[in-house]
Amino acid sequence: MRVTRSGTMTADIPGAVETHESATAASFPAGHRLRWNKVPEVTVYFWVIKVLCTTVGETAADLLNEKLGLGLTGVSLLMSVLLVAVLVAQFRTRAYRPGVYWLAVALISIVGTLISDNLTDNLGVPLETSTIAFAILLAVVFVAWYRSERTLSIHHIDTTRRESFYWLAVLFTFALGTAAGDLVAERMDLGYWISAGLFALAIAAVAVAHFTLGLNAVWSFWIAYILTRPLGASIGDYLSQPTADGGLGLGTVITSVLFLAVILGLVVFLTVTRRDVADPERLTPRAG
Repeated sequence: MRVTRSGTMTADIPGAVETHESATAASFPAGHRLRWNKVPEVTVYFWVIKVLCTTVGETAADLLNEKLGLGLTGVSLLMSVLLVAVLVAQFRTRAYRPGVYWLAVALISIVGTLISDNLTDNLGVPLETSTIAFAILLAVVFVAWYRSERTLSIHHIDTTRRESFYWLAVLFTFALGTAAGDLVAERMDLGYWISAGLFALAIAAVAVAHFTLGLNAVWSFWIAYILTRPLGASIGDYLSQPTADGGLGLGTVITSVLFLAVILGLVVFLTVTRRDVADPERLTPRAG
């Protein structure tokens, strides 16, 4: 047995996947160009790199703000331009490319962090307000995505419109996770290590609810995706912040370089082995 892209169980019979793909193609209007799924399969590698990217997003944002001398606004503009350039490259690819995809995730993690930091530090928006605002914006994206595509599954990011919804949702999950993580760690005065443990337990609870209580796979994924942001941020802060502030004092440079090196190693490994690609890369034929 295997899980198909629709999330149902099918036997490993030759032609079963092709039949499913034909049905998927037939559900689109004639002339609509379909492409192979543009995001990786959700494996342990996915979650490890995701957490590492969120950690880098936190530490790199602090590092750039401190070292470049551009100020929070200047760094935000610079990283936003870089993100747009990488997303253009991502949209132009015909299939999932680990290097381009994970570079986009790392940059969107930094930009999401900077958006939240700008609201808090430059505009004085309370963390409670920004957390609620980002949650509402993310909900709006999900509603619009579902009403347009009738699914929120990441196993079907195979059109430009679906990919647009996907990256917009990812951006708001990072911004929401940053605001919520800062709210828990700073305003509730729990500290970085306790905050990391709290978010890890929350992710574990989602996993248990999914595997034992039947929580919907799509919602399980997105809830866990949101929670990994404050988890990674708490880990990054714990490693990089001074010991007087409750951290280990490694600094943003060492922490960022360390995690970037691990991310690079994993991405190279996945590029070579294709462990996070379930099917051969190809274009599906035009429907109709």
